[in-house]
Amino acid sequence: MRQAGRSLPEYKAIRGDGSILHAIKNPELSAQITLQPVTRYGVDAAVLYSDIVVPAHSIGFGIDVAPGTGPVATVPFRSAADLARVRPFEPEVDTPYVIETCRILAAELTVPLLAFAGAPFTVASYLIEGRPSRTYEHTKALMHTDEHTWHELMDRLADHAIASIRSQLDAGGSAFQLFDSWAGALSRIDYERFAKPHSAKVFSELAASHPHVPGIHFGIGCDHILESMYAAGPSVIGLDWRTRIQQARARLGANTAVQGNLDPALVLAGWPVAQQGCDDVLADNAGHPAHIFNLGHGVQPNTDPGVLEHIVAYVHDKTRRS
Repeated sequence: MRQAGRSLPEYKAIRGDGSILHAIKNPELSAQITLQPVTRYGVDAAVLYSDIVVPAHSIGFGIDVAPGTGPVATVPFRSAADLARVRPFEPEVDTPYVIETCRILAAELTVPLLAFAGAPFTVASYLIEGRPSRTYEHTKALMHTDEHTWHELMDRLADHAIASIRSQLDAGGSAFQLFDSWAGALSRIDYERFAKPHSAKVFSELAASHPHVPGIHFGIGCDHILESMYAAGPSVIGLDWRTRIQQARARLGANTAVQGNLDPALVLAGWPVAQQGCDDVLADNAGHPAHIFNLGHGVQPNTDPGVLEHIVAYVHDKTRRS
């Protein structure tokens, strides 16, 4: 999760200044950045270097990623009149650079490439709030005061995610992840009513067009909506560090495939603490084959790459011997 990011010195050396979206538009650079953690850590898959607001940015909505802040929309989406700004997303026209990056990586990688996109709710929250939010006041206000406009926006963003992921898979991706990072801000009732149908559309349509491609569903602080997120149709449910693996399988089914879920803060605490965290996650999984070992959220910028090297080597050693 965000493995090709902010903590690597080699990433900082080539990333350049300004918005991440500028770097993404350079296929050779994006491919090189995607390859960096595979080369350094020996991880089992490569996560495409991109961002969840790429489709919205590419259609000219007016959203960028401000360094140190995150996605910022100069004129947020606030009413039905703004639907005119959310036109259909055409990957071959709007993001040929992402497709080219995937093609470069497909030719160079010896491990699978993971595609990804933002789930409709999380992308909508950025477009509506205009920047990262703690309260989601404008998002929730639109949901409850103009439900028709809300669902129309969400349907369009679902189509964006479907088109984006399909283009990545067709260019060499082997699996995909749908990030609903902020779905945990919703109650279960509101998630079921306002978000789940649109995420389910993404998984359903991708299952129809790419029936053998696994899809991962991930959110932060989503323990209270775990069943609902899994019912949206993913092959794998991502867990943050708050939800125990055995508890998730007790709720979702004994054979549920899970991804997670080492607390990123334990990585910051150094190798001895991180090692104990790895042992706890592996013990929690209890040797179940349907487990993608991962962090329970992204790599923090001040993470020591050496600790991540230890984690990858340690987990490989423990699981290959077992």
